[in-house]
Amino acid sequence: MSTTLLLIRHGQTPWNTLGKIQGCTNIDLEDAGRFQAQLLSDKLNGHFSAIYSSPLNRAFETAQILAAPSHLQVQREEGLREVDFGLWEGLTFKEIRETYPEAFALWKSDEILAPLCGGDGSIKNCAIRAKACLMDLIKKHPNETIVVVSHGGFIKSALIGLFDLKMTMYQQMAFGNTCVTTIRFNEDLKPILVGLNDTSHLIQSEARCI
Repeated sequence: MSTTLLLIRHGQTPWNTLGKIQGCTNIDLEDAGRFQAQLLSDKLNGHFSAIYSSPLNRAFETAQILAAPSHLQVQREEGLREVDFGLWEGLTFKEIRETYPEAFALWKSDEILAPLCGGDGSIKNCAIRAKACLMDLIKKHPNETIVVVSHGGFIKSALIGLFDLKMTMYQQMAFGNTCVTTIRFNEDLKPILVGLNDTSHLIQSEARCI
C-alpha cells in the first residue's frame, strides 16, 4: 500500500495580511486567497480521490475551490481545525510578546509541551489530535491520493506528531498560503516527507505576468 497525502494550507485572509493569529476564530478568505486557491486548483486539476477540510470557513472555501474540477464533495473534519490559541487569538506576535512575555517565552522554548494560554492547552495536544485525525483518514484510502485542507499551525503540529519531533520545531517551520506539503505512507503506515511548503503554483503565476 502507498497512500499520498497532500496537506494544504488555506488561502490568504485579512488577518493573515495584518499578521494576527487566527486560531479557531472563523475568518473568511479575502479575494487574494480565493485567487491563490484557484491557481492551485488549476495545477491539481482534480487529480485526487477524496478531499477533507477543517470546519473553519477559510479552509472549507479553499477546499471547495480545489474540489471543483473533480466534482468531489468536501468532507469537513473537526480534527483538522486550527490550533486553538486561546487568549492569543486576534493578537500579533509582537502584541503577545509584550502582553504575555513569560508565557510566550515558554511556548517558544519548551520542547515537551509548548503550553498555550487556554485554547488547546499546548502544541503537544494539537500534535496528538492532528496525527490521530490524519492517520484515520489515511487508513480509509489505501493506494489513493487524498487532499486535506487545513491551517499553518495544524500543519506544523501534524508534522511534529507524525515524525515525533520536539515541540520547538514549531518555531522552525513556516508555511505559505495554499502551500502543499506531500507525505507518502507506505504499507506499514510509516510517513515519508516528499515535499514541503510547495507554492510553485503562485510563482508560475507571477512569471506569466512579467
